[in-house]
Amino acid sequence: MTDATTIPVDDRLAAYEANIAAADADPSLSPETGAPLAKSVLIRFGAGLMAFGLLWMSGLSIVSAVLFTKHLQSIFGPDVEGLTGVINACTAVASLVSNLLFGTLSDRSRSKWGRRTPFILFGGVLGGLTLFLTGMVADPVVITVIYCACMFGLNAMIAPTVAMISDRIPMNVRGTMSAFFGAGQTCGAPIGTLIGSAFILTPFPGFVLAGVLMFLGGLVAVLVMPKESSADFLPKDEGKAADVLRSFIPPKFSTAHDFYKAFAGRICMLLSYQMITVYQLLIFQKYVGLDDTAAGAAMATMSVITMVVSLLGSVVAGPVSDLIGRRKIPVVAASVLFAIGMAMPWIMPTTTGMFLYAGLAGLGYGVYSSVDQALNVDVLPNKEEAGKDLGVLNLATTLGQMLGPVIMSVITVTVGYAAAFPISIVFALLGCVFIMMIKGVR
Repeated sequence: MTDATTIPVDDRLAAYEANIAAADADPSLSPETGAPLAKSVLIRFGAGLMAFGLLWMSGLSIVSAVLFTKHLQSIFGPDVEGLTGVINACTAVASLVSNLLFGTLSDRSRSKWGRRTPFILFGGVLGGLTLFLTGMVADPVVITVIYCACMFGLNAMIAPTVAMISDRIPMNVRGTMSAFFGAGQTCGAPIGTLIGSAFILTPFPGFVLAGVLMFLGGLVAVLVMPKESSADFLPKDEGKAADVLRSFIPPKFSTAHDFYKAFAGRICMLLSYQMITVYQLLIFQKYVGLDDTAAGAAMATMSVITMVVSLLGSVVAGPVSDLIGRRKIPVVAASVLFAIGMAMPWIMPTTTGMFLYAGLAGLGYGVYSSVDQALNVDVLPNKEEAGKDLGVLNLATTLGQMLGPVIMSVITVTVGYAAAFPISIVFALLGCVFIMMIKGVR
Protein backbone atom coordinates (compact mmCIF):
# COMPACT_ATOMS: atom_id res chain seq x y z
CA MET A 1 0.00 0.00 0.00
CA THR A 2 1.31 3.43 -0.94
CA ASP A 3 1.99 5.78 1.94
CA ALA A 4 0.03 8.94 1.21
CA THR A 5 2.79 11.08 2.71
CA THR A 6 5.20 9.95 -0.06
CA ILE A 7 2.94 11.36 -2.79
CA PRO A 8 3.95 14.88 -3.87
CA VAL A 9 2.06 17.62 -2.04
CA ASP A 10 0.71 19.15 -5.25
CA ASP A 11 -0.71 15.78 -6.33
CA ARG A 12 -2.36 15.22 -2.94
CA LEU A 13 -3.87 18.70 -3.00
CA ALA A 14 -5.17 18.18 -6.55
CA ALA A 15 -6.73 14.85 -5.54
CA TYR A 16 -8.31 16.49 -2.47
CA GLU A 17 -9.90 19.22 -4.58
CA ALA A 18 -11.04 16.71 -7.20
CA ASN A 19 -12.73 14.59 -4.53
CA ILE A 20 -14.66 17.60 -3.21
CA ALA A 21 -15.73 18.57 -6.73
CA ALA A 22 -16.84 15.00 -7.46
CA ALA A 23 -18.90 14.88 -4.24
CA ASP A 24 -20.54 18.20 -5.10
CA ALA A 25 -21.61 16.74 -8.45
CA ASP A 26 -22.65 13.30 -7.17
CA PRO A 27 -24.35 13.10 -3.72
CA SER A 28 -23.36 9.42 -3.33
CA LEU A 29 -19.62 10.22 -3.20
CA SER A 30 -17.56 11.09 -0.13
CA PRO A 31 -15.87 14.52 -0.17
CA GLU A 32 -12.87 12.88 1.50
CA THR A 33 -12.28 10.07 -1.01
CA GLY A 34 -14.31 10.99 -4.10
CA ALA A 35 -15.85 7.50 -4.01
CA PRO A 36 -18.87 5.82 -2.40
CA LEU A 37 -18.32 4.62 1.15
CA ALA A 38 -18.46 0.91 1.86
CA LYS A 39 -21.23 -0.26 4.15
CA SER A 40 -18.67 -1.23 6.80
CA VAL A 41 -17.24 2.30 6.75
CA LEU A 42 -20.71 3.84 7.07
CA ILE A 43 -21.41 1.55 10.02
CA ARG A 44 -18.22 2.75 11.72
CA PHE A 45 -19.15 6.38 11.14
CA GLY A 46 -22.67 5.79 12.44
CA ALA A 47 -21.48 3.86 15.49
CA GLY A 48 -18.82 6.47 16.28
CA LEU A 49 -21.23 9.39 15.98
CA MET A 50 -23.87 7.63 18.07
CA ALA A 51 -21.39 6.62 20.78
CA PHE A 52 -20.00 10.14 20.86
CA GLY A 53 -23.41 11.76 21.28
CA LEU A 54 -24.53 9.16 23.83
CA LEU A 55 -21.43 9.42 26.03
CA TRP A 56 -20.94 13.17 26.23
CA MET A 57 -24.65 13.89 26.59
CA SER A 58 -25.07 11.24 29.29
CA GLY A 59 -22.17 12.69 31.24
CA LEU A 60 -23.37 16.27 30.88
CA SER A 61 -26.99 15.42 31.73
CA ILE A 62 -26.02 13.64 34.94
CA VAL A 63 -24.75 17.01 36.11
CA SER A 64 -26.84 19.62 34.28
CA ALA A 65 -30.26 17.99 34.70
CA VAL A 66 -29.93 16.71 38.28
CA LEU A 67 -26.73 16.89 40.30
CA PHE A 68 -25.75 20.47 39.53
CA THR A 69 -29.03 21.85 40.88
CA LYS A 70 -28.82 19.55 43.89
CA HIS A 71 -25.20 20.64 44.51
CA LEU A 72 -26.24 24.30 44.50
CA GLN A 73 -29.18 23.57 46.82
CA SER A 74 -26.89 21.79 49.28
CA ILE A 75 -24.76 24.94 49.49
CA PHE A 76 -27.19 27.83 49.06
CA GLY A 77 -30.59 26.42 50.04
CA PRO A 78 -33.63 25.40 47.98
CA ASP A 79 -34.19 28.67 46.09
CA VAL A 80 -31.46 28.57 43.45
CA GLU A 81 -33.45 29.56 40.32
CA GLY A 82 -31.67 32.90 39.96
CA LEU A 83 -28.20 31.49 40.54
CA THR A 84 -28.89 28.61 38.14
CA GLY A 85 -29.91 31.08 35.46
CA VAL A 86 -26.79 33.21 35.93
CA ILE A 87 -24.40 30.25 35.87
CA ASN A 88 -26.07 28.75 32.81
CA ALA A 89 -25.89 32.10 31.06
CA CYS A 90 -22.14 32.27 31.73
CA THR A 91 -21.55 28.74 30.52
CA ALA A 92 -23.60 29.40 27.41
CA VAL A 93 -21.41 32.41 26.60
CA ALA A 94 -18.40 30.13 27.04
CA SER A 95 -20.01 27.65 24.66
CA LEU A 96 -20.74 30.41 22.18
CA VAL A 97 -17.10 31.47 22.10
CA SER A 98 -15.57 28.00 22.22
CA ASN A 99 -17.74 26.48 19.49
CA LEU A 100 -16.71 29.13 17.01
CA LEU A 101 -13.11 29.06 18.26
CA PHE A 102 -12.55 25.33 17.91
CA GLY A 103 -14.55 25.04 14.71
CA THR A 104 -12.36 27.69 13.09
CA LEU A 105 -9.10 26.36 14.54
CA SER A 106 -9.89 22.87 13.29
CA ASP A 107 -10.54 24.31 9.80
CA ARG A 108 -7.08 25.87 9.90
CA SER A 109 -5.33 22.87 11.41
CA ARG A 110 -2.74 21.10 9.24
CA SER A 111 -1.95 18.21 11.57
CA LYS A 112 -0.70 14.89 10.24
CA TRP A 113 -3.43 13.30 12.42
CA GLY A 114 -6.10 15.27 10.54
CA ARG A 115 -7.77 18.62 11.06
CA ARG A 116 -10.35 17.47 13.61
CA THR A 117 -8.92 14.53 15.61
CA PRO A 118 -6.45 16.38 17.92
CA PHE A 119 -9.16 18.80 19.07
CA ILE A 120 -11.61 15.99 19.81
CA LEU A 121 -9.10 14.21 22.06
CA PHE A 122 -8.08 17.43 23.82
CA GLY A 123 -11.72 18.32 24.41
CA GLY A 124 -12.47 14.94 25.96
CA VAL A 125 -9.73 15.36 28.55
CA LEU A 126 -10.60 18.96 29.44
CA GLY A 127 -14.36 18.41 29.44
CA GLY A 128 -14.27 15.24 31.52
CA LEU A 129 -11.96 16.64 34.19
CA THR A 130 -13.81 19.92 34.65
CA LEU A 131 -17.27 18.31 34.62
CA PHE A 132 -16.20 16.22 37.61
CA LEU A 133 -14.73 19.28 39.35
CA THR A 134 -18.01 21.25 39.17
CA GLY A 135 -19.28 19.13 42.05
CA MET A 136 -16.11 19.40 44.14
CA VAL A 137 -16.13 23.14 44.91
CA ALA A 138 -18.50 25.37 46.87
CA ASP A 139 -17.67 28.93 45.78
CA PRO A 140 -20.18 30.14 43.13
CA VAL A 141 -17.50 32.01 41.15
CA VAL A 142 -15.19 28.99 41.07
CA ILE A 143 -18.09 26.73 40.12
CA THR A 144 -18.94 29.05 37.25
CA VAL A 145 -15.33 29.22 35.99
CA ILE A 146 -14.94 25.44 36.09
CA TYR A 147 -18.28 24.86 34.37
CA CYS A 148 -17.27 27.35 31.65
CA ALA A 149 -14.01 25.44 31.17
CA CYS A 150 -16.09 22.30 30.77
CA MET A 151 -17.97 23.98 27.92
CA PHE A 152 -14.67 24.77 26.24
CA GLY A 153 -13.72 21.11 26.43
CA LEU A 154 -17.12 19.94 25.24
CA ASN A 155 -17.15 22.25 22.23
CA ALA A 156 -13.59 21.31 21.35
CA MET A 157 -15.13 17.87 20.71
CA ILE A 158 -18.49 18.81 19.20
CA ALA A 159 -17.46 21.44 16.63
CA PRO A 160 -14.83 19.26 14.89
CA THR A 161 -16.95 16.11 15.07
CA VAL A 162 -19.95 17.76 13.43
CA ALA A 163 -17.65 19.27 10.78
CA MET A 164 -16.60 15.72 9.87
CA ILE A 165 -20.12 15.12 8.54
CA SER A 166 -19.44 17.79 5.92
CA ASP A 167 -15.81 16.72 5.37
CA ARG A 168 -16.28 12.99 4.98
CA ILE A 169 -19.91 11.87 4.57
CA PRO A 170 -21.73 11.70 1.19
CA MET A 171 -24.70 14.05 0.97
CA ASN A 172 -27.19 11.26 0.31
CA VAL A 173 -26.55 9.63 3.71
CA ARG A 174 -26.01 12.71 5.86
CA GLY A 175 -29.52 12.47 7.23
CA THR A 176 -28.81 8.93 8.39
CA MET A 177 -25.46 9.88 9.93
CA SER A 178 -27.04 12.90 11.55
CA ALA A 179 -29.69 10.52 12.90
CA PHE A 180 -27.03 8.39 14.58
CA PHE A 181 -25.52 11.48 16.20
CA GLY A 182 -28.97 12.74 17.16
CA ALA A 183 -29.99 9.35 18.53
CA GLY A 184 -26.93 9.31 20.75
CA GLN A 185 -27.71 12.75 22.13
CA THR A 186 -31.43 12.24 22.55
CA CYS A 187 -30.87 8.93 24.34
CA GLY A 188 -27.94 10.31 26.30
CA ALA A 189 -30.01 13.09 27.88
CA PRO A 190 -32.60 10.81 29.54
CA ILE A 191 -29.97 8.20 30.39
CA GLY A 192 -27.93 10.87 32.12
CA THR A 193 -31.00 12.15 33.94
CA LEU A 194 -31.83 8.59 35.00
CA ILE A 195 -28.31 8.02 36.30
CA GLY A 196 -28.25 11.41 38.00
CA SER A 197 -31.54 10.64 39.73
CA ALA A 198 -29.99 7.49 41.20
CA PHE A 199 -27.20 9.60 42.74
CA ILE A 200 -29.39 12.45 43.98
CA LEU A 201 -28.70 11.57 47.64
CA THR A 202 -25.01 10.62 47.09
CA PRO A 203 -23.72 13.01 44.42
CA PHE A 204 -19.94 12.36 44.54
CA PRO A 205 -19.87 9.10 42.54
CA GLY A 206 -22.32 10.66 40.10
CA PHE A 207 -19.91 13.51 39.37
CA VAL A 208 -17.08 11.00 38.93
CA LEU A 209 -19.10 8.95 36.45
CA ALA A 210 -20.18 12.08 34.58
CA GLY A 211 -16.57 13.14 34.03
CA VAL A 212 -15.54 9.67 32.87
CA LEU A 213 -18.40 9.47 30.37
CA MET A 214 -17.58 12.83 28.84
CA PHE A 215 -13.90 11.90 28.51
CA LEU A 216 -14.83 8.60 26.86
CA GLY A 217 -17.00 10.47 24.36
CA GLY A 218 -13.97 12.00 22.64
CA LEU A 219 -11.81 8.90 22.93
CA VAL A 220 -14.40 6.44 21.64
CA ALA A 221 -15.38 8.70 18.73
CA VAL A 222 -11.79 8.81 17.49
CA LEU A 223 -11.23 5.09 17.97
CA VAL A 224 -14.48 3.90 16.34
CA MET A 225 -14.76 6.21 13.34
CA PRO A 226 -12.37 5.56 10.42
CA LYS A 227 -9.04 7.29 10.84
CA GLU A 228 -9.02 10.83 9.53
CA SER A 229 -6.70 11.61 6.64
CA SER A 230 -3.63 13.73 7.25
CA ALA A 231 -4.05 17.43 6.59
CA ASP A 232 -0.35 18.29 6.37
CA PHE A 233 -0.52 18.89 2.60
CA LEU A 234 -3.20 21.59 2.71
CA PRO A 235 -2.02 25.14 1.97
CA LYS A 236 -1.00 27.15 4.99
CA ASP A 237 -1.67 30.84 5.29
CA GLU A 238 1.01 33.27 6.41
CA GLY A 239 -0.29 33.18 9.95
CA LYS A 240 -0.69 36.93 10.33
CA ALA A 241 -2.95 38.05 13.16
CA ALA A 242 -5.27 39.80 10.70
CA ASP A 243 -5.68 36.57 8.70
CA VAL A 244 -6.53 34.61 11.81
CA LEU A 245 -9.09 37.18 12.93
CA ARG A 246 -10.67 37.31 9.47
CA SER A 247 -11.13 33.55 9.55
CA PHE A 248 -13.61 33.99 12.42
CA ILE A 249 -15.91 36.32 10.46
CA PRO A 250 -19.32 34.66 9.86
CA PRO A 251 -20.72 34.38 6.32
CA LYS A 252 -22.25 37.52 4.81
CA PHE A 253 -26.00 37.65 5.24
CA SER A 254 -26.44 38.82 1.64
CA THR A 255 -25.02 35.54 0.31
CA ALA A 256 -26.21 33.14 3.03
CA HIS A 257 -29.92 33.78 3.63
CA ASP A 258 -30.76 30.11 4.19
CA PHE A 259 -27.83 29.75 6.57
CA TYR A 260 -29.21 32.45 8.86
CA LYS A 261 -32.78 31.19 8.62
CA ALA A 262 -31.54 27.81 9.85
CA PHE A 263 -29.66 29.69 12.57
CA ALA A 264 -32.83 31.48 13.73
CA GLY A 265 -34.89 28.29 13.63
CA ARG A 266 -32.39 26.46 15.79
CA ILE A 267 -32.20 29.28 18.34
CA CYS A 268 -35.97 29.18 18.81
CA MET A 269 -36.14 25.41 19.18
CA LEU A 270 -33.19 25.13 21.56
CA LEU A 271 -34.43 28.04 23.62
CA SER A 272 -37.78 26.26 24.01
CA TYR A 273 -36.02 22.99 24.89
CA GLN A 274 -33.58 24.46 27.41
CA MET A 275 -36.25 26.43 29.27
CA ILE A 276 -37.71 23.18 30.56
CA THR A 277 -34.77 20.75 30.52
CA VAL A 278 -32.49 22.66 32.88
CA TYR A 279 -35.33 23.16 35.38
CA GLN A 280 -36.73 19.61 35.44
CA LEU A 281 -35.88 18.94 39.08
CA LEU A 282 -37.25 22.31 40.18
CA ILE A 283 -40.41 21.78 38.11
CA PHE A 284 -41.08 18.51 39.91
CA GLN A 285 -40.33 20.09 43.27
CA LYS A 286 -42.09 23.44 42.96
CA TYR A 287 -44.63 23.09 40.15
CA VAL A 288 -45.78 19.49 40.62
CA GLY A 289 -45.07 19.52 44.39
CA LEU A 290 -42.87 16.44 44.96
CA ASP A 291 -40.17 15.93 47.58
CA ASP A 292 -36.60 14.97 46.60
CA THR A 293 -37.19 11.22 46.65
CA ALA A 294 -40.43 11.36 44.67
CA ALA A 295 -38.93 13.88 42.25
CA GLY A 296 -35.96 11.59 41.64
CA ALA A 297 -38.25 8.64 40.97
CA ALA A 298 -40.46 10.69 38.64
CA MET A 299 -37.44 11.98 36.73
CA ALA A 300 -36.17 8.43 36.35
CA THR A 301 -39.50 7.32 34.85
CA MET A 302 -39.62 10.36 32.60
CA SER A 303 -36.08 9.63 31.45
CA VAL A 304 -36.97 6.10 30.38
CA ILE A 305 -39.96 7.38 28.42
CA THR A 306 -37.88 10.07 26.74
CA MET A 307 -35.09 7.62 25.92
CA VAL A 308 -37.41 5.14 24.20
CA VAL A 309 -39.37 7.63 22.10
CA SER A 310 -36.29 9.74 21.26
CA LEU A 311 -34.43 6.70 20.00
CA LEU A 312 -37.44 5.69 17.90
CA GLY A 313 -37.75 9.17 16.42
CA SER A 314 -34.04 9.51 15.72
CA VAL A 315 -33.59 6.10 14.10
CA VAL A 316 -36.60 6.48 11.81
CA ALA A 317 -36.46 10.17 10.86
CA GLY A 318 -32.90 10.38 9.50
CA PRO A 319 -33.16 7.53 6.96
CA VAL A 320 -36.66 8.69 5.95
CA SER A 321 -35.28 12.18 5.34
CA ASP A 322 -32.60 10.72 3.06
CA LEU A 323 -35.15 8.51 1.30
CA ILE A 324 -37.59 11.32 0.49
CA GLY A 325 -34.82 13.86 -0.09
CA ARG A 326 -36.36 16.41 2.26
CA ARG A 327 -35.13 18.08 5.44
CA LYS A 328 -37.64 20.83 6.21
CA ILE A 329 -40.78 18.75 6.56
CA PRO A 330 -39.38 16.40 9.26
CA VAL A 331 -37.89 19.34 11.18
CA VAL A 332 -41.15 21.31 11.14
CA ALA A 333 -43.24 18.25 12.05
CA ALA A 334 -40.89 17.54 14.94
CA SER A 335 -41.18 21.10 16.24
CA VAL A 336 -44.98 20.97 16.17
CA LEU A 337 -44.98 17.63 18.00
CA PHE A 338 -42.57 19.08 20.57
CA ALA A 339 -44.93 22.04 21.11
CA ILE A 340 -47.89 19.70 21.65
CA GLY A 341 -45.89 17.78 24.24
CA MET A 342 -45.00 21.04 25.97
CA ALA A 343 -48.69 21.78 26.41
CA MET A 344 -49.27 18.65 28.50
CA PRO A 345 -47.82 19.83 31.86
CA TRP A 346 -49.38 23.25 31.25
CA ILE A 347 -52.80 21.61 31.04
CA MET A 348 -52.03 18.98 33.72
CA PRO A 349 -49.53 20.16 36.37
CA THR A 350 -49.00 16.59 37.57
CA THR A 351 -46.54 13.75 37.11
CA THR A 352 -48.88 12.43 34.39
CA GLY A 353 -48.62 15.73 32.55
CA MET A 354 -44.82 15.56 32.75
CA PHE A 355 -44.81 11.95 31.54
CA LEU A 356 -46.96 12.94 28.54
CA TYR A 357 -44.53 15.79 27.92
CA ALA A 358 -41.67 13.30 28.00
CA GLY A 359 -43.39 11.04 25.46
CA LEU A 360 -44.59 13.62 22.94
CA ALA A 361 -41.85 16.24 23.26
CA GLY A 362 -39.20 13.51 23.49
CA LEU A 363 -40.39 11.99 20.22
CA GLY A 364 -40.47 15.41 18.58
CA TYR A 365 -37.01 16.32 19.79
CA GLY A 366 -35.65 12.94 18.67
CA VAL A 367 -36.91 13.55 15.14
CA TYR A 368 -35.68 17.15 15.23
CA SER A 369 -32.15 16.39 16.38
CA SER A 370 -31.73 13.57 13.86
CA VAL A 371 -32.54 15.73 10.82
CA ASP A 372 -31.60 19.26 11.90
CA GLN A 373 -27.86 18.59 11.76
CA ALA A 374 -28.16 17.34 8.17
CA LEU A 375 -30.18 20.45 7.32
CA ASN A 376 -27.43 22.62 8.80
CA VAL A 377 -24.74 20.89 6.73
CA ASP A 378 -26.85 21.32 3.58
CA VAL A 379 -27.15 25.12 4.03
CA LEU A 380 -23.41 25.72 4.52
CA PRO A 381 -22.23 28.49 2.17
CA ASN A 382 -18.59 27.31 2.02
CA LYS A 383 -17.60 23.66 2.50
CA GLU A 384 -13.95 24.62 3.07
CA GLU A 385 -14.99 26.50 6.21
CA ALA A 386 -17.39 23.86 7.49
CA GLY A 387 -15.95 23.89 11.01
CA LYS A 388 -16.31 27.63 11.39
CA ASP A 389 -19.72 27.89 9.75
CA LEU A 390 -21.12 24.95 11.70
CA GLY A 391 -19.63 26.63 14.74
CA VAL A 392 -21.65 29.73 13.88
CA LEU A 393 -24.79 27.60 13.51
CA ASN A 394 -24.04 25.89 16.79
CA LEU A 395 -23.93 29.33 18.38
CA ALA A 396 -27.70 29.05 18.03
CA THR A 397 -27.56 26.08 20.36
CA THR A 398 -25.48 27.95 22.88
CA LEU A 399 -27.66 31.05 22.62
CA GLY A 400 -30.63 28.81 23.34
CA GLN A 401 -28.75 27.29 26.27
CA MET A 402 -27.95 30.78 27.53
CA LEU A 403 -31.30 32.48 27.01
CA GLY A 404 -33.53 29.54 27.94
CA PRO A 405 -32.48 29.31 31.61
CA VAL A 406 -32.34 33.11 31.90
CA ILE A 407 -35.87 33.53 30.54
CA MET A 408 -37.05 30.63 32.68
CA SER A 409 -35.55 32.10 35.82
CA VAL A 410 -37.24 35.46 35.15
CA ILE A 411 -40.59 33.76 34.50
CA THR A 412 -40.46 31.55 37.59
CA VAL A 413 -39.45 34.39 39.88
CA THR A 414 -42.02 36.88 38.54
CA VAL A 415 -45.11 34.95 37.42
CA GLY A 416 -44.50 31.29 38.29
CA TYR A 417 -43.79 28.04 36.50
CA ALA A 418 -47.15 27.68 34.72
CA ALA A 419 -46.39 30.62 32.41
CA ALA A 420 -43.18 29.00 31.15
CA PHE A 421 -44.94 26.31 29.13
CA PRO A 422 -46.99 28.52 26.75
CA ILE A 423 -43.98 30.77 26.22
CA SER A 424 -41.88 27.72 25.37
CA ILE A 425 -44.56 26.59 22.89
CA VAL A 426 -44.44 29.97 21.13
CA PHE A 427 -40.68 29.70 20.63
CA ALA A 428 -40.94 26.15 19.24
CA LEU A 429 -43.57 27.19 16.69
CA LEU A 430 -41.64 30.32 15.76
CA GLY A 431 -38.73 28.04 14.87
CA CYS A 432 -41.01 26.30 12.34
CA VAL A 433 -41.61 29.60 10.57
CA PHE A 434 -37.90 30.22 10.01
CA ILE A 435 -37.28 26.67 8.77
CA MET A 436 -40.14 26.90 6.26
CA MET A 437 -38.60 30.13 4.90
CA ILE A 438 -35.46 28.26 3.76
CA LYS A 439 -35.47 28.09 -0.06
CA GLY A 440 -32.28 26.22 -1.02
CA VAL A 441 -33.13 22.97 0.80
CA ARG A 442 -36.29 20.93 0.28
